[in-house]
Amino acid sequence: MSQEVRIGKVTFQNPILLASGTFGFGLEFPQVVRRMGGIIGKAITLKPRAGNPPPRIWEVPGGILNSVGLENPGVSEFVHSVLPRMTFGKAHVVVNVAGSTVGEYAEIIRRMDSDRIAGFELNVSCPNVRQGCIAFGQNPQTVARIVRSCRRTTSKLLITKLTANFVDPLLTARAAEQEGSDAVTLINAVSALALDAQGLPALGAGTGGLSGPAIKPLALYCVRRVAEGVKIPVIGCGGITCGLDVQEFMLAGARMVQIGSINLIDPFSGLRILAELRREESSPEKERGAS
Repeated sequence: MSQEVRIGKVTFQNPILLASGTFGFGLEFPQVVRRMGGIIGKAITLKPRAGNPPPRIWEVPGGILNSVGLENPGVSEFVHSVLPRMTFGKAHVVVNVAGSTVGEYAEIIRRMDSDRIAGFELNVSCPNVRQGCIAFGQNPQTVARIVRSCRRTTSKLLITKLTANFVDPLLTARAAEQEGSDAVTLINAVSALALDAQGLPALGAGTGGLSGPAIKPLALYCVRRVAEGVKIPVIGCGGITCGLDVQEFMLAGARMVQIGSINLIDPFSGLRILAELRREESSPEKERGAS
């Protein structure tokens, strides 16, 4: 049974993507990337970013707080030194784009005109930077402006990664849809705080983004709400650790999923989840239910 999924002009070999920021650029474990539908690379900004001060990761019940701060080499270095090495067979490369201004998103995409790239994921949801991203993603009008300028810049696949922080994601999803986004991703990490024994922030940057199983119920809610309110595909993300989680997101209305925090525990998790999903889909109970 084929697991292919088509979004926009791109056909993915299966519905599992490696989420941005959790698998680097895929160069350390290419054998994993090749088996996935694709990889959403680490966020790229116009200029290099050093990221936030340590500690950047803090474990909490049911998940982790992260505050990496979009550390990356910048668009020029990425295009010249990293992208040429991102060759993963049938698995597609999608670049996550993060801007500090509305205009930077289209400018970054303009500098990445490469056949190696299947499309772009517009990051308007990262909670770990002071400028751009989540601040843009909380305003439907700003989301519309970003998507509109990027759609005018490229004909490649365009995905908008939305936030559930203090905003109804259905409003921003509709704004992205109206301006030409081929799909939306829900959800990114949600803003959170952890304190140490002295009452001081545990993370070097103060606050961070909560991800992992703890946010799965919220992610499922957002996926169902948005899937019922837009016509473009929804890509589910948030707390997926097994094949059953993937099925749950599909039942909520997702066309594809992204796996994130589990990659930090075991970089081979994607292979296990894909195998579990295939077993679930081919189980005798499924076959009897379809007959």
